[in-house]
Amino acid sequence: MPKRRKYSDLANREQRLSYKLLAPALIVLTLVALYPLFQVFYTSFTDRRFAAGDQEVNFVGLGNYSALLGFTIIELPPLVDEETGEKITDPETGKTEYERAIRVLPRQPHRYKELFQFNWFGKRYVVGARDPIFLTAIWNTLLFTLFSVFLETILGLGVALVVNSKFRGRGAMRATMLVPWAVITVVSARIWEWMFASSRAGFFNMIFNRLGISDGQTSFLTTASLQLPALIMVDVWKTTPFMALLILAGLQTIPNELYEAGQVDGAGRIRQFLSITLPLLKPAIAVALIFRTLDALRVFDVFHVIMGNRMYSMASYNYYQLIGNRNMGLASAIGVIIFIFIAVFAVIYIRMMGVDKE
Repeated sequence: MPKRRKYSDLANREQRLSYKLLAPALIVLTLVALYPLFQVFYTSFTDRRFAAGDQEVNFVGLGNYSALLGFTIIELPPLVDEETGEKITDPETGKTEYERAIRVLPRQPHRYKELFQFNWFGKRYVVGARDPIFLTAIWNTLLFTLFSVFLETILGLGVALVVNSKFRGRGAMRATMLVPWAVITVVSARIWEWMFASSRAGFFNMIFNRLGISDGQTSFLTTASLQLPALIMVDVWKTTPFMALLILAGLQTIPNELYEAGQVDGAGRIRQFLSITLPLLKPAIAVALIFRTLDALRVFDVFHVIMGNRMYSMASYNYYQLIGNRNMGLASAIGVIIFIFIAVFAVIYIRMMGVDKE
């Protein structure tokens, strides 16, 4: 009994010592991270202006969030011929014509602009938003995150499996694969912008023209359906090495004895990958996904450098509101929304991958 109490006292002293050693780091973390985060949350509830001197700051509650996320759904009435009372149809398509959205959407107490229209059970509806640009920016960011992270994970896993195997020149291959990741994002964005040029001076238009796929005049960066795929391609090229590096680190921790045991049991390459490699890679893949998703959800440079004001991500629209409009309260609200998205995705990844249980 005394011996057990002695061990208990030693454990308590070590625990108190660990708290004392961690205290300076916790204090620095509080000052560097938590205080600015609290300040952003507070500013998001005000009408503060950026670089406005002695301007009076007023508390607006959820006004900034309502301005960013406020939307309404209204049914569009069909156009009716005043003489016959029949619905007016398009003479070419035969489809019913509807009232213009601008005449239906409310303007008081807040003005709503058209976001998109859709049909539901034979009726036409319009979705209006107080800030359709920001809601579109959210959609752009989510699509960019979904496709870029998915492609980078698949390609990064393939690259990591290749460079993890034994072959001549493996060291040079590992160094070469990091070149895209080492290139500054602004520089790589400018390079890809030239490659996407809308004439045969652009790399892709030149290649497609020689292969007979197009006339060499495809406008990748101004055609709405091609803008986001082009940005995803740029990001996948640059960030796949980062994912491969993180997954490679996870592969290095898997003991070779497991694969030898699998071979003895008659497991083939595919079976070994599904039963040994993939389950043991779950923590590494989860960490890679969290890091990559965090970066993708707050992507700024690729959108800002290549697209400018033609297409926004949440972060680039945040920059526009802060620097262009000097609306610091609204920009802070956008920052809080980005933070919430990142936190939700991180929790989902941890739950789905079961990292908290391993």
